[in-house]
Amino acid sequence: MIRHTVAFSLRHEAGSPAETAFLEDGRQALTSIPGVRDFAVARQVSPKSSFRFQFAMSFADASAYEAYNAHPAHVAFVEQRWVPEVSEFEELDFEAY
Repeated sequence: MIRHTVAFSLRHEAGSPAETAFLEDGRQALTSIPGVRDFAVARQVSPKSSFRFQFAMSFADASAYEAYNAHPAHVAFVEQRWVPEVSEFEELDFEAY
């Protein structure tokens, strides 16, 4: 299993309709992709990080994760929403040790 996480901040004002739309549209687009499991959107509560949000999801194996990355819905979300609306991010992908 692979746990894919991305912590990020948006260019939108906190609490704005644009912020809410991005988070909801991301949930809808990414959970529509076959192989995505346990999708979660989280809000940062620690002052130790500048990232405001996190998307996290699991994949059964590397092939499911690769299929997700290449899926047209993922590519479109990244090109049309992520690139113009995200100001900073860090991606982390883990397998059980």
